[in-house]
Amino acid sequence: MYTLSDVVATTSPSMDIQISSNFERFLFEAAGRDAAFVRAKMNGLRQSRSIGLGEAMVPYRQAFIAERVDRAAVADCIRRVRSESGYLLDPHSACGVVAARKTLTSQSQHIPRIALATAHPAKFPDAMEAIVGERPALPPRLSALMSKPERIGALPNDLGAVQRFVEERARRAQGAAA
Repeated sequence: MYTLSDVVATTSPSMDIQISSNFERFLFEAAGRDAAFVRAKMNGLRQSRSIGLGEAMVPYRQAFIAERVDRAAVADCIRRVRSESGYLLDPHSACGVVAARKTLTSQSQHIPRIALATAHPAKFPDAMEAIVGERPALPPRLSALMSKPERIGALPNDLGAVQRFVEERARRAQGAAA
């Protein structure tokens, strides 16, 4: 059963959502790429705030493990990883590390777990300051972005115009790299 409830803000704002676009893509694949099934389920979810996924989930029930991670566990993980390794995890990545550790069982202790960082700690300055007492600096390659002028262009609502725009800039970038 997939049920919507109230959203509670956390230190991981990208996880503070009810219906991620990834869920809809997953449902599409789980349903054998049946767009009508997905449309019906998503419409049902909007109307009743709850849907059953039935047979579409059977192949995935053993392949997927899900965990819930609270704010305190995220903060503890960030502090522990920094203390143990010197690496400063961001809140999203810390959710993954905590979830991976929670899924360890005596039968799965021998299975390696890999957690890939999904963001930079500087993306969450307020949360990081509350957790570790400092605001992480932007990586050097990004720090100049905050002072560079913003460039905005308007394009007509035309696929060909957008394609030409992208192709022209790709050629310029290739020429600059050569």
